[in-house]
Amino acid sequence: MDRPEFYRFHQGEKTLPFALQEYEARLSKLRADMRAAGADACVFTSMHNIAYYSGFLYCAFGRPYALVVTDQDCVTMSAGIDAAQPWRRSFGDNITYTDWKRNNYWRAILSVTGTGKAIGYEADHLTLAQHTLLEDFLSPKALVDVAPMTMRQRMHKSAAELSLIRSCAQVADVGGYAIKDAVKVGVREIDVAMAGRDAMELEIAKRFPDAEYRDTWVWFQSGINTDGAHNPVTSRALQSGDILSLNAFPMISGYYTALERTLFVDTVDPASLAVWQANVAAHEYGMSLLKPGVSCAQVTGQINAFLEERNLLQYRTFGYGHSFGILSHYYGREAGLELREDIDTVLEAGMVISMEPMLTIPEGTAGAGGYREHDILIITEDGNENITGYPYGPEFNTVG
Repeated sequence: MDRPEFYRFHQGEKTLPFALQEYEARLSKLRADMRAAGADACVFTSMHNIAYYSGFLYCAFGRPYALVVTDQDCVTMSAGIDAAQPWRRSFGDNITYTDWKRNNYWRAILSVTGTGKAIGYEADHLTLAQHTLLEDFLSPKALVDVAPMTMRQRMHKSAAELSLIRSCAQVADVGGYAIKDAVKVGVREIDVAMAGRDAMELEIAKRFPDAEYRDTWVWFQSGINTDGAHNPVTSRALQSGDILSLNAFPMISGYYTALERTLFVDTVDPASLAVWQANVAAHEYGMSLLKPGVSCAQVTGQINAFLEERNLLQYRTFGYGHSFGILSHYYGREAGLELREDIDTVLEAGMVISMEPMLTIPEGTAGAGGYREHDILIITEDGNENITGYPYGPEFNTVG
């Protein structure tokens, strides 16, 4: 039997998250950047860039995937186990590589790039082992790290992306209300989390009947479990007076949004109320600062001063917000657009960023727990548009 190193297996109809013109525009900008950087071809290996330029969000399970972009070609590389699904879900061509011989993945890539070219790659994603194989198989005349330039492109959202992100934020609100309704003394964190996740997945299926459904989740934390923003869900049962952290994360075609709120069960003690109100004030102040022409570092410095005046800055645990787009807890990040002291990126219209101050008061201290509010804002020509609808603050979120 003749077993090929790679082949094309195309069946069914293509279904993409955006219109073809959206991908054509993204690739046109990429190719202009490639020419400026001196890259003949790009070999993308990350989930976020492959999804951004092709629409295909891969599931690796230990196998490598790629998108190869040249002046003429846009070709996803996928494993045989996926059959034609990658072709149906990607803009442009798709090549399937086989398992029959080791490194057929690179032979498939070579069939598009050829040898001796200047190859763009993602230095923040390509492993050392795959880097060596790239050099062995493609014999590049030069290697160009294109991760920074693609990140800059992803920071600026198109009209189609902004429309999708608005819908995502509305789905997060649906999850927030379902979570609030599920909060009762004696209910476990996992039960509340499932209620929020189920509500969001049903809403996504209603709004996006042609989408793939995966990766939507909820982190719902209570008591001491609220001290970290990314603490996983447990089976801890809710108690009267508990501080709660609501975190709803709908995922639609690789695009991530978030709703995060502080809540209390039944009642909130005076010390906790004071911290909560102070963090809400920092949240509102921070949102007022988000407008074109200011840098991430400037916004961060102003919120730092706000909290320091209230003797709370020492309880801040991370930056005040970050970009949104193709992002998840296991892939993607536009690290150049985060509200931190060391980020000098200037905000521009069309960027999407969160405001999410968090204060963690240690156990044994009055008001102990983690307090966080989180809204998503689109930077406009003269300010911002807040696309998060679920209310924040003690009046709405003291539940029971």
